[in-house]
Amino acid sequence: MPKAKNTTKTEGFAVIKTGGKQYKVAVGDSVKIEKIIGEYKEGDKVTFNEVLLVDDGSNTTIGTPVVSGAIVEGTLTKIGRHPKVTVIKYKQKSRYFKKNGHRQPFFEVKIESVK
Repeated sequence: MPKAKNTTKTEGFAVIKTGGKQYKVAVGDSVKIEKIIGEYKEGDKVTFNEVLLVDDGSNTTIGTPVVSGAIVEGTLTKIGRHPKVTVIKYKQKSRYFKKNGHRQPFFEVKIESVK
């Protein structure tokens, strides 16, 4: 039986927190995140200050709760909205029916550097 190749990245990664969620990112990754409050357009630079963990391939730094001085920078490549999610509320025998739709906005960010 052939051995599985080690496909782990050696250049390192970071874990960032934005929009109430945590994302594992590495240089060159493209990540869809929650919309950030403010005036942004495609091509803008975005910096993430809430870095929870940094791994450079040999050393791992875990924040308490964040790593001091660590910054992840990226470029905003796309502003869009996810497909529609339909929410239906229905109660039988009482003529109650409500139907709502929702499209969540997102930013797609290409990670440029992990410092």
